[in-house]
Amino acid sequence: MFSIDDLFIGFVISCFSAYILVYPIKKLALQLNVMDIPNSRKVHKTPTPRLGGLAIIFGTFFGLLYLKPAHPNYLDYIIGAVIIIITGVLDDKFSLRPNLKLIGQILPSIFLIIQGVSIERITLPFIGIIEFSPAVCVIVTLIWLIGITNAINLIDGLDGLASGVSSIALLSILIMAIMDMQPFIVILCTVLIGSNIGFLFHNFYPAKVYMGDTGSLFLGYSIAYISILGLFKKITLFGFIIPVIVLGVPICDTLFAIVRRWLNGEKLMKPDKKHIHHQLLAAGFSHRATVLMIYGISAVFGLLAIIFSNASINYLLVITLIWAMLVYVLAEFVGLVGEGKRPILQMFKRILRINNQS
Repeated sequence: MFSIDDLFIGFVISCFSAYILVYPIKKLALQLNVMDIPNSRKVHKTPTPRLGGLAIIFGTFFGLLYLKPAHPNYLDYIIGAVIIIITGVLDDKFSLRPNLKLIGQILPSIFLIIQGVSIERITLPFIGIIEFSPAVCVIVTLIWLIGITNAINLIDGLDGLASGVSSIALLSILIMAIMDMQPFIVILCTVLIGSNIGFLFHNFYPAKVYMGDTGSLFLGYSIAYISILGLFKKITLFGFIIPVIVLGVPICDTLFAIVRRWLNGEKLMKPDKKHIHHQLLAAGFSHRATVLMIYGISAVFGLLAIIFSNASINYLLVITLIWAMLVYVLAEFVGLVGEGKRPILQMFKRILRINNQS
């Protein structure tokens, strides 16, 4: 176990390490010419150093070195992280082809599955526990690990967005892990949140450095791993729904992108400028307002997940309606409902306009 004091020290170590390490990592990115160059799909206007994710990674590992978590799959997590980090660094430097980048995500996922990190069952309301066969277990776990890794990667499109959304999701999982007395998950969430916050000082708008795929792939991999051990293992009425709600924003953004590209006859792996954050910017919201709005939606998703984790059947309908409304709002933001009409989005704009005038 750990004490609250140790946990706080681990958090500070991760936060401070990530904050300080951004400076030499920025210089390294400049020397190696690992820069994020503006183009028609990107929002920023000036070349910005990448590789900032290394600060998150080292901050996390320094915190773990201090806290020394004990878990049968701890070493497996580290080995898988090394593979995903190498993939991210190579992609930031050489812009890997999508199939090579996918292989770099499949390898650590398969390794974790072989080591026993898998989704063996899910719990559904009114149905109960559904046990998976070994083959289905592998497929479901692989889809979850790769899907969440890419979801965090895809949402990394605005200054501070991926770090903030990841931190909110991790904070939600942290609270549930404390309630469920899962010390390993508590430690992982704590150091990841600390390193994210330390990095966010440099990454919030206007960003001086980007995490790049090095950071977003590592965060996605870590959150997917944590959710399997900390959420899917919960045998509760809403066991399967909880991790989906916690990661509601990146999951919805990814699913909407797949649906949008399929309906338009585009390649599913083809990047575009139609994600939730892009649409909010196009609707006239500022960079900072867009990020803060998505933070707010993520926080509501996280709160709903915490409520779900301890809710009785009497509250199912109310919480489900709130969750459905949030999903609708996100779908409206990306233009998938109402033939492009956005009544809720327009309402937000009118409210902001009134506040600015007053």
